[in-house]
Formats: sequence, C-alpha cells, structure tokens
Amino acid sequence: MATSERPRARPEEPLGAQPASSVSSASPEPDPFGSVRQLVEAVLPDARVVEVTTLGPDSARHDDLTEKAAGYGVPRRITVARGDGATQRLVLHTSTADSFGHERRSDRAAEMLLAFDTFGSIPAHVQIMDVGTLTHDRRFLSLVDAGEFYLLTTYAEGQVYAEDLRRIAAERRATPRDVERCEALARYLVALHAAPGAQPGSYRRAVRDLVGHGEGIFGIIDGYPDDAPGAPAERLQAIERRCVAWRWKLRGRDQRLARTHGDFHPFNIVFDERSQIALLDTSRGSQGDPADDVTCLAINYVFFALGAPGAWDGAFRALWRRFWRTYLDGSGAAGVLDAAPPFLAWRALVLANPAWYPAVTPRARDALLAFAERALDAERFDPDDAERVFA
Repeated sequence: MATSERPRARPEEPLGAQPASSVSSASPEPDPFGSVRQLVEAVLPDARVVEVTTLGPDSARHDDLTEKAAGYGVPRRITVARGDGATQRLVLHTSTADSFGHERRSDRAAEMLLAFDTFGSIPAHVQIMDVGTLTHDRRFLSLVDAGEFYLLTTYAEGQVYAEDLRRIAAERRATPRDVERCEALARYLVALHAAPGAQPGSYRRAVRDLVGHGEGIFGIIDGYPDDAPGAPAERLQAIERRCVAWRWKLRGRDQRLARTHGDFHPFNIVFDERSQIALLDTSRGSQGDPADDVTCLAINYVFFALGAPGAWDGAFRALWRRFWRTYLDGSGAAGVLDAAPPFLAWRALVLANPAWYPAVTPRARDALLAFAERALDAERFDPDDAERVFA
C-alpha cells in the first residue's frame, strides 16, 4: 500500500456527494461527505467529518528527478473533529487495478487484509482503524471481525473424470463413450478459448504467475522434499532456469490472452450420467494462455498410463492423439504448440511432486520430468514426443 508522510494533497468532492446541479433549491442539503461519514462515525462515534483530501504519491516538483509518479491506490486524508474538541486525521486507503499484481479484485482484497494483519507488528507504524469493503451501493462494510473467508457453491452431480481414467488404466482399453468424452472436452476448450481475454496486462500476469507464483513453477519446485528420488535439486534448478527463459519467450504475446479455466485437470471435471460436463474451481483469474488448459488435461493421459503397463498402447495413446487432433483442428492451432512447453513442464512438476501425488513412483517421476525437459528444450511442442515416455 502506498503511503507518504508528506504527500501532495488536494481538496476533493466528497465521496457520496451529489453534483450541485442535481439538488433543487427545495431539497434538503445533502450529506456533504456521504459514505465517508458513515464509515468514520462507525469507527469513531464521537467524530464529525470536516474535510476529505486526496493524497498524491509525492510532493516533489514535476521536473524533479526523484519524483514518484505512481502508487498502489488512491489514499484520502480525512480530517475529523472529536467530541472533546480535538482534531484528528485519518487516511482512507482504496486500491485500484494495475499491472503490478493487482489486476484482480482478489489481489486488491488480499492487499488490504495483509495490511490489517501486519501494520500493528511494526514499531512506530501507522495503525489500522478498520478494514472492509465498499459495497455496490457505496456503503462501507467492516471486516474487522472477519477470520478466514469461505465460498459456498452449488454441487455438481456426477463423477470426476479421474475415475474414468482410472477405469481405463485398469482395463487397458477405452470405450466409445471414453472417446466421445475426450472429444467433448477438446471441443469445450475450443469454445472456451474462443473468447478473448478482456483485461489489458493479464497475459503478462499469467505468464509471470506460471513461473513465479506459489502455485506456479517456483512454488511447486519449492514443495519437493530434498530427497525425492529422480528429482535432485540440480535437476529442478535446471528445469526452473529453462522455464524462466520461456517466460521471456512468451512475455510479449499478449494477443494470445483468452478466457481460460486455469486448472483443467481430471479432478475438476465432472460428467453426469448423460455425459454432460460440469467444472469445478476455475483459477488464476480465468484468463491466460489456452496452452495452460490444453496441457493440463492432456498430460493426464500420459500420467494415468504410467502406472498401468500396457494402458498406453491399449487406450491412452488413442485418447492423447484424439484430444490433440480435435483441439488443434477446432481451434486452428492458434499457436498453442508454440506456447505449450512451460505449461506442460508446470503440470509435469505437479504430477511428479510427492506432496501432491505421494504414490508416484521414482520411475514415473523421472519419466514425467524427462518429458518436461524435452519439451522445454524444443522450440515447439511435438505431441508425438509422448511416445518416448513409454519407449
């Protein structure tokens, strides 16, 4: 959060005030400070708002080399008169979308909650008076008594797609319905990705999160135990370096931004008895590179085959090829193979990580990481390289 001891200030039209032209001479005088007054009086019942002033990020001259041009939000200084005659100043911090990790409303909420949790731990720091949200009708809603957040959703009737893949692995064959579902998932992604992303800067954010987020490549690698067979630190470091190089390859391809699910794996896909699809847990802002969703599902045809000798030849090879062909034909490819390697590597790192899949064997882990390494070393992903996993 951006604050300054002596920021540039300017008086402003009070939050919640009505334009003068909208008030007739017969109307009662509007509340001059609107929702700010409601907020302050809830926190300090004996206080009266006197002035609200917008604070800029810096008070330097515009031509000063050290002038700070931007901050993470638009703070407002609120001057109040207390019941005992004393004057007190408060600062109301709000947050705005930007390209520095605040594109999503959840990012901005996290910033405020982290401030609430930490400001009091630093000696001589300004103190938190309240934390909350501005409702759609411009009321301030306090979250001071809030703890962990929750989410309530509807329930998807049916069975997760992972159960289909387990059955296929056990039987070493795919039924016609399995092929139909595989094609349906590819077509679903074609339609999903046809909608372009709407928020500028989100592609660069998606690629940055792919590598650097706690749920991304860096975080997943940090989650490996030091003694994971087949994944020594040197190997993971080398994969990480390749992924960073791929970030720079993808970083400027903003035209690839599309609507995405963000976690399109078999435990987030539900089929009912009529083979209707329901999805769980869209992630990462639901915008990114289509290669994320495609590789997230596709690699599971390889993964489920690794634990069942003969299942690749008997079933999963056909599903792998059918999925890729259906998606590529339906989407016109759209560069997905050019962008796929780091996304494939990310998903391989998850599947090979014993924290996520404790039963994965050293052999399967080595095969998954080798699959990722070959993809990262290539200029363009070749789906036929999956054959080498089972060679």
